[in-house]
Amino acid sequence: MIIYIAAAVCAVIVVILASRLVRRGRHGVDDPDPDGPTTAHTGAMLSALFLLAFAIAIVVPWTSADSARSNTYAESQAVVEAYWAASRLPPADAQRVQAGLRDYVQLVRGPEWRLMRDHGRLSAAGWTKLDGLRREVIAVNASTDELQNAQGSVLDHLTEISAARHQRAMDAKTSPPAGLLIVTVLTGIVVMLLPLFAGARPRGLTLVPLAMMAGLLAAGVYLVFDIAHVFRGGLAVHPDAYTGAAAELRRISGGG
Repeated sequence: MIIYIAAAVCAVIVVILASRLVRRGRHGVDDPDPDGPTTAHTGAMLSALFLLAFAIAIVVPWTSADSARSNTYAESQAVVEAYWAASRLPPADAQRVQAGLRDYVQLVRGPEWRLMRDHGRLSAAGWTKLDGLRREVIAVNASTDELQNAQGSVLDHLTEISAARHQRAMDAKTSPPAGLLIVTVLTGIVVMLLPLFAGARPRGLTLVPLAMMAGLLAAGVYLVFDIAHVFRGGLAVHPDAYTGAAAELRRISGGG
């Protein structure tokens, strides 16, 4: 952040020095008008900078939310597949593993989801539950080839669940860089007030488009902050995938 501020200060100093050198050299003409070339050039560049920052601040969270949503469905589907594979284990082991998978889904869609939404992290209980399931499956006495295949299948699906969970942990911490949000806010404010800074004094109906622009800019900047986090705000990923998985596990248990 200090480097960004230093770069901005240096740029301002360069502009001031260049302006004084040009004035001393008696090149160019004075430009005091609100609609002069200086204001036109500055306005165009500021608008472009705002649009660039705004576009990045919108597109990146949108893409992250889509990726995180797909990952939740991949994890929940891996849970369902593990549940099916566990049914091929010895009855006592199958019941314990399936019960653990049901508990895991309930944990994710309940307390853990609130933790991701409010604090941007996953629960330690979820990792403990997943590690416990892995130990349960490894401890199964697979005395036949069929049991060994079932054991390997469950472990493979638990690996998929773990990989998706690690990705969800990264998604929960993902947000646009603070510098990008600051640039979006500052350029939005400057673009909104530039005519006034340039010396224009809008009156009557000329205030209408300026006020409309200000309102839309404010709404856009608020949107940037509202969608900055994957698991809360306007684009929040909801635990629909795990709700569906819980229903699927109940159906499988009833069907069995």
